[in-house]
Amino acid sequence: MADAKAVLVIGAGDATGGANARRFAREGFVACVTRRNVDKLAPLVTRIESEGGRARAFGSDARKEEAMAALVATIEREIGPIEVAVFNIGANVRFPIRETTSRVYFKVWEMGCFAGFLMGREVAKVMVPRGRGTILFTGATASVRGSSGFAAFSGAKHGLRALAQSMARELGPLGIHVAHPIIDGAIDTEFIRTLFPDRYALKDRDGILNPEAIAEAYWQLHLQPRSAWTHEMDLRPCIETW
Repeated sequence: MADAKAVLVIGAGDATGGANARRFAREGFVACVTRRNVDKLAPLVTRIESEGGRARAFGSDARKEEAMAALVATIEREIGPIEVAVFNIGANVRFPIRETTSRVYFKVWEMGCFAGFLMGREVAKVMVPRGRGTILFTGATASVRGSSGFAAFSGAKHGLRALAQSMARELGPLGIHVAHPIIDGAIDTEFIRTLFPDRYALKDRDGILNPEAIAEAYWQLHLQPRSAWTHEMDLRPCIETW
């Protein structure tokens, strides 16, 4: 399988990350999916394979420099070139500023921003010599607006956006498409269904984001010709206030 093309999805959860892995797998990519707990990836891998795709699960802590370097090296050696990399770690927490400990703030930044830097740097190292590749960083409303109670999350997401902008300007001329999709709204997940039932009730009105639709947007970003690349796009339900 060393000559296959790979998509790396960091933070392949039950919604956006998993949907992206499945979408690219349908196009012939080997979905290399990661979470800190590899056992949690078993249902996603099974689903991808049942749909005719190929997947490989990795238990990896994206905040660890050595782990990220080893992950990229393993995929390149054992599976094939990483053509697409998707950073999709959430780290969304809410704390009033007076209750936000330094540990909380640092951990959120480490997960939501620093890990993105590590992924971006390591995949850029293998993509640039080939002169091609797509790097996608999942953003949020907090990427562009800091809301009350979300100092840590907004700080991390603002930082990730700045990283994506800097990388796009540096790597674009070298053939690497770096994009920052902003997900502005609730996503159809078990988390939203359980904790925010009123919000989830809007699903019948297309009032929450469908992960499959998000993944389709990511796929289309990858397909864009070099003469008309999108760097930043925002995705939201039709009834979302913005």
